[in-house]
Order: sequence, then C-alpha cells, then structure tokens
Amino acid sequence: MKTRLGVVMDPIARVNYTKDSTLALLWAAQDRGWELFYMEQQDLFLRDGSARASVRPLTVHRDAARWFALGEAAEIALGELDAVLMRKDPPFDSEFLYSTHILEAGARDGCLVVNEPRALRDCNEKLFATRFPQCCPPLLVSRDPVRLREFQREHGDVILKPLDAMGGAAVFRVRNGDPNLSVILETLTAHGNTTIMAQRYIPQIVDGDKRILMIDGEPVAYALARIPQPGETRGNLAAGGRGEARALSERDRWIAAEVGPELRARGLLFVGLDVIGDWLTEINVTSPTCIRELDKAHGLDIGAGVIGAVAARLGR
Repeated sequence: MKTRLGVVMDPIARVNYTKDSTLALLWAAQDRGWELFYMEQQDLFLRDGSARASVRPLTVHRDAARWFALGEAAEIALGELDAVLMRKDPPFDSEFLYSTHILEAGARDGCLVVNEPRALRDCNEKLFATRFPQCCPPLLVSRDPVRLREFQREHGDVILKPLDAMGGAAVFRVRNGDPNLSVILETLTAHGNTTIMAQRYIPQIVDGDKRILMIDGEPVAYALARIPQPGETRGNLAAGGRGEARALSERDRWIAAEVGPELRARGLLFVGLDVIGDWLTEINVTSPTCIRELDKAHGLDIGAGVIGAVAARLGR
C-alpha cells in the first residue's frame, strides 16, 4: 500500500516556484512513490470529534510553467492519511491555532503530523529560543515601556520586535538618543497592552542572519546567510536580504547540539534556527524555508532528507 501524505499550505498556485520549500518536500515525497493530498486551512474541520478535511489529489512537477495539478475534491478523515505536513506560513493567528487543534485530533486518530501540533502551539518562534539562554544574546520580553526603556539604556543599541510577525516585519533598531523610541514602544506594545521582545543588537548582522535547517534534531551541513542590503538592519529575504550558502561554524554546530534534543523530543521534525554571529535569535517551527537556495548552492536534496525522516517515523 502506498504511503498517503497530506499537506496543509497556502494556495499552491501563488507560491514562488523558484524558492518554495514546500514544493521541494512534495517533490521528494512523490519521488518515493507517495500519494499526495492537498489542503488549505479552510478545508480542515471537526465532525463529532473526528478530524476531517476536504482534500484534492495532488501531482507536482518540476516545471516553472506548470508545477502542480489537482484532482477532484473528496471528504476524508485525517486518520486515513499516513502523515500530514503542516506548511501554512505565519502569522500564527487564531485560525492557525484552531488548525493545530484539528490536526491534533487527526494525530490521535493515527496520522503523523509534521510538525507536531502541540509543539506548534507551545513553541512561539521568538520565545522558544529563550529556553536556551546559553545560546542567546541579552534579551527582554515585556510589555512594560519603563522596563523596555531601561533595557535600551543598559545596552545602548537594541532591536525591538513583535512576537507574532515574520519576514522582518515591524523590527526596529534603536540606539541612544533615538527620538522615535517613545512612538516605537507605543506602536509595538499598543500602549503597554502587547508583549514584545527587546534584544541587544548584534553587529555581525552585516555578515548575515544565518538560517540553519534542522532535520529530526540534526543540522544540515550548510546554512543560508541572509545578508542585509546596505543601510538595512534586517537580513530576511522577504525584506530584500541576499542569500549566501556557508558551511556551519563550530559555534553553529554547538548551538544545533544544544537545541536538537529538545526539538526531537517535541516532535519538531523540520525546524529553522536563526543565528546572528554567535547567537541564536529565533527558532522557526511553523514553515521553515531556504531549502531551495541551499540545494542549488551545494547540490543538496534537503527535501529528501526531511521526507526520509518522516518515513523513519512511520517505520517505512
């Protein structure tokens, strides 16, 4: 019997063919002979405690003009699938939260969900990194403007950012004497009602914000350094950063070794660590990217590694 793999993702017709990591995962699964089934968030539902979905058979192609084909929709129980990849991009909003609860019900019915739904809920991508203080720069999580100001005065040069954004959205660098500090704090904290993160600025950002991909707790041998444009603080590719593949440093491998066992224990099979200089800044658990850039730079097949780890969890 063929392995049946579902995927929950953003509309496949709108993905960036040349960069999309989910495509790489789907190609790898199809290369193994697995059957693919496509879902978007609105296709998931619960009926009398059973996790169900409207799914469409999916075929993927390595063709920029026609990279997918969908069959007719049918309603199934998620327990009829062997595994589901949860690849919906952030933000982690209420609908994402509800989807994890439905997927968790599917897991109870015997479907392997990657990444594990409870871990998706528990592991905020910025807060989760703080479980490893030995790896992180000085930071503060608070909504108190007074405390945040004190942190800025202590360190002089800081990054302020929301806890629920992606792609470098609403990230601010603040230095001593910045006349915009008050309005930045008012905006990010909604006048003291929303918790944010303050982090000591890491000058090595000019050399890139490294994305280290972790497969079942083990790092891929190369990271993608996302280098900011001149005059820019953010290295995110979505903010215009330039990607450059690099071999992992000793410090990168140490950070991966510190974090890896916890990822494995939580069922976080495919994760992206963000490292600037010597410091871990975020742990991306929802929909890690950068597969395609690293594959292209070094002739890798990271998607095959991830799907191989899924197969191992399934005992296949």
